[in-house]
Amino acid sequence: MKGEKILIAVLLIATVLCWGATPIIEKIGLTKVSPIVGVTIRSITITVILVVVTILTGDIKDIINTDVKSISLFSLSGILAGLLGMWTYYQILKTGATSKIVPLAATYPLVTAMLSILILGEAITLPRIIGTVLIVGGIYLVK
Repeated sequence: MKGEKILIAVLLIATVLCWGATPIIEKIGLTKVSPIVGVTIRSITITVILVVVTILTGDIKDIINTDVKSISLFSLSGILAGLLGMWTYYQILKTGATSKIVPLAATYPLVTAMLSILILGEAITLPRIIGTVLIVGGIYLVK
C-alpha cells in the first residue's frame, strides 16, 4: 500500500511538471508556426509514438477488437480536446500572456462538473459547490 502511494505521488509530480512546462515550450514553438501547424506536428508525433508503443506492448489487438461505440466516443473526445481544444488554445497562447491563459484554460473542470451533473446524473454536493465557487473566484482573480 505504501509503495502504491509513493508511485501515485511520483506520477502526480511528473504529470504536474510535464503539464507545467509544456505551455512554455508551446508558446516558444508558436513564434514561428501557426497554431494549426503546431497542433498537427504535436499530433503526428504523439500518433507515431503511440502506434509504436501499442505494437510493442501487444495492445494493438485491443484496438482491433474495440466496439464501434467506444471508437466513436474516443474519436469525438479526440476531435473536441485533441483538435478543436488544442487549436483554440494555441490560438490564444500564441498572442496572449501564458501566465493568464493557462490558468483560465485550466478551468475546464468547472464545465466537467456541470456536465457530469446534467448528463451523468452525479449528485450536487457541498464540496462541489465550494469547489465551483473557488474556480469562479480564481477566474476573477486571474483576469
